[in-house]
Amino acid sequence: MSKDFILPDIGEGIVECEIVEWLVAEGDEVKEDQPVVEVMTDKAMVEIPAKDDGVVEKLYYQKGDIAKVHEPLFAIKPADGTSDEARAKESEPTKKEEPKTEEKQTSSGGDTTDFILPDIGEGIVECEIVEWLVSEGDEVKEDQPVVEVMTDKATVEIPAKDDGTVVKLYHKKGDIAEVHKPLFALKPAGGVQESTSNAPQSHVDPEAKTSPSGAKAEAEPPAKARQGKAIASPAVRRLARESDINIVEVPGSGKKGRVLKKDIEAFKSGEQKSAASSDSQQPQKAAATSGGTRTEAIRGVKAAMAKQMMSSVSTIPHFTYADEFDVTDLIALREKLKEQYKEKGIRLTVMPFFIKALSLAMKEFPVMNAQVNEDCTEITYFDDHNIGMAVDTKIGLLVPNVKQVQNKSIIDVANEVTRLTQASREGKLPQADMKGGTISISNIGVIGGTVATPIINKPEAAIVALGKVQELPRFDANGNVVARKIMTVSWSGDHRIIDGGTIARFNKLWQEYLEDPTSMLVNMV
Repeated sequence: MSKDFILPDIGEGIVECEIVEWLVAEGDEVKEDQPVVEVMTDKAMVEIPAKDDGVVEKLYYQKGDIAKVHEPLFAIKPADGTSDEARAKESEPTKKEEPKTEEKQTSSGGDTTDFILPDIGEGIVECEIVEWLVSEGDEVKEDQPVVEVMTDKATVEIPAKDDGTVVKLYHKKGDIAEVHKPLFALKPAGGVQESTSNAPQSHVDPEAKTSPSGAKAEAEPPAKARQGKAIASPAVRRLARESDINIVEVPGSGKKGRVLKKDIEAFKSGEQKSAASSDSQQPQKAAATSGGTRTEAIRGVKAAMAKQMMSSVSTIPHFTYADEFDVTDLIALREKLKEQYKEKGIRLTVMPFFIKALSLAMKEFPVMNAQVNEDCTEITYFDDHNIGMAVDTKIGLLVPNVKQVQNKSIIDVANEVTRLTQASREGKLPQADMKGGTISISNIGVIGGTVATPIINKPEAAIVALGKVQELPRFDANGNVVARKIMTVSWSGDHRIIDGGTIARFNKLWQEYLEDPTSMLVNMV
């Protein structure tokens, strides 16, 4: 007997996703953790893996369809010898298992149910309780934020799934909560429901519910667009972007103000007014009045970055050092080698040279690859040079790092830079690539900046920003004016363990490697 694979939570506030590509076909055998389907949310591309070995019997969606969280995604026939009776029980977890939990947790006011911490990101198995937004005994509404948790990628608010009263908080502020385990207990407002939770939902149209008389309910009037994040599927968001429409301004006709494709089309054709104009009865001309504002919540990667940067500047005494590098010879070498390695499928930019030269210089100045503890009573020196590089992505700034650069060639580093950059921009960056960095590089020059005062990626001890390369006049050894390719580099260092003289000497050695790239050869192992 086959069982349904239920689409798990795949991110904060995400209730549906678009099927980008099935990686298997009906009849295929799959192994546990094998990617089965690639889906797209409004935040990232995510691969959904199988939970068990087995044979795929049915794919419930086609490429381009919208799949809903907590509903069947595909059917699989387990490969083990589990009996049909056991499988039937396994395929009905809500009906068979939840009442056991409820029986254990009773109060004088009635039954309670455990809220299970859902998946809150690919590869994340635990999170830290940052702040409870409710207390025991508080009444909560569906979708009301209950707790703020922090993963190693972002800060996330977890909402209630039902109306009810909070009976028990299982963790305190600062505790570590595990995914798929109880987070808090809730006494539902209408009592524990059993009859509807197990009904198949995969083919129900949420916008076409029937009234008690059996007639189709009247469509809800378009709701005013919310301040902050609009509720919409990835396909609708993409349509809005392609139509150059700010989706926040589109009144949604779906449940709870959800923006549908027809709302985008109506807004584009002028049949619907924006939220700003629909708030009043003024003529359309009045809607163009200046002075309006729009407020958005800071969430996800941006919220995590905000907290990280605040912690860094408030606990680390920064100081900045800048200098000019003449990278004329480095760029010439890269141009010479670029086409040769391109034929081998290797994308050779100047970044691998900067990363490898940084590693060579750190061998002479290990304090640049060190970190202090929170109260600055100990300093730890790292053998591995895990050099981070800031990548500008659609969801915010990510800083993956190239591991063990001290043991890699420039070509090895180039391949890693390409992999990490692509994974970051496609939203497929593994958590392991974000962890363990020891020093960071920010390449502001690709956007056009020249000088910066970068903020240290705590707990690292230093960060450098690379400015854009400019062709500028300089004097040669004979006093003649010549055109040279000049780049400004800007360092920020932790002044508790790095002084000005140290960073100046370290930077000078790094500069020598880059201005005469052949000098790196004799220092490589």
